[in-house]
Amino acid sequence: MVYIYKKLIAGKPYYYLRASERKGKKIMVKDIAYLGNSLEDVKKFLGSSTKYKEKIRKAYKTIHNFIESNHYAEKVESLKLKKDIFLDKNLVEVEACRLHYTQVFQKDDELTKNEIFKNFVIEFAFNTTSIEGNTINLKEARNLLGEGIAPKNKTLREIYDLQNTEKVFFDLLKSNDALTNEQIVKIHSGLMENMDFRIGYRTTDVRVIKANFKSTPAPYVLTDMNLLLKWHDQNKNKLHPFVLAVVFHHKFEKIHPFMDGNGRTGRMLLNCILMKNNYPPMIFHKKARSDYLDALRQADKSNLTKAEKENYFQLVQFSAGQLAESYWSIFL
Repeated sequence: MVYIYKKLIAGKPYYYLRASERKGKKIMVKDIAYLGNSLEDVKKFLGSSTKYKEKIRKAYKTIHNFIESNHYAEKVESLKLKKDIFLDKNLVEVEACRLHYTQVFQKDDELTKNEIFKNFVIEFAFNTTSIEGNTINLKEARNLLGEGIAPKNKTLREIYDLQNTEKVFFDLLKSNDALTNEQIVKIHSGLMENMDFRIGYRTTDVRVIKANFKSTPAPYVLTDMNLLLKWHDQNKNKLHPFVLAVVFHHKFEKIHPFMDGNGRTGRMLLNCILMKNNYPPMIFHKKARSDYLDALRQADKSNLTKAEKENYFQLVQFSAGQLAESYWSIFL
């Protein structure tokens, strides 16, 4: 396997074609060619190389993603944006995704955009439901949502789980509704259709398993949701839109306003806020579930109306990495 490796020396980039190979239990890594110190040099080398032609072709997707993501990162760096205390160095990574999303993806034809969103929602539905224990794998999710082929030996609840996620996501794409209690309840109801009859904010207390926080007592759920929506409105022009979405997601989870489906709803709301602000939707990956939960736990130290760097830095940094991973693999 070959890929491009970028090394910074005194702030100047140097690009190498690097090969990795498994030998027994070890993975051997070796730089096999120097590509230059600019992306233009890299492109020239890749276009003219005969020695590594086959290896480069096999790794085309990985190499293309690297070049494009770095190209848009360089564009963002040239803008000299105001620093963000939550995103720190990941500001460039997040803004590179947004720049490509608005300048390239959103200007594509509707058929292509719908196909890419379809690919996104399959990956999103698989990951967001898997985090909550759904056992349908990615191949089965592709067959279900892409071909209409239901997986064998899976419950109807698990099947509805993915189908509901797809429907709610595409409904949000067409919606310009403001973020309100009514919209949140509607999103939750859509996600839980045929799965849980308990619609609307809960009226009984709920215990969040393995959590280090106490969810909002039932009589105060609506009060806290109103406070959260007020916090959102007060901070939407103060916080970076990505930070706003991530922090909102955590605070929503801490309130835990529904009897079930809070995680699924919270991740859908995060993407709702991102897309309303012209940022691409993102995926929290199942494979990173442990890191995701750890970052949420760190943020639990904050209260409902605060967003301190020391509590949210880990979650924002982690989320930025997840955005970049899902964006360049799906939307490019």
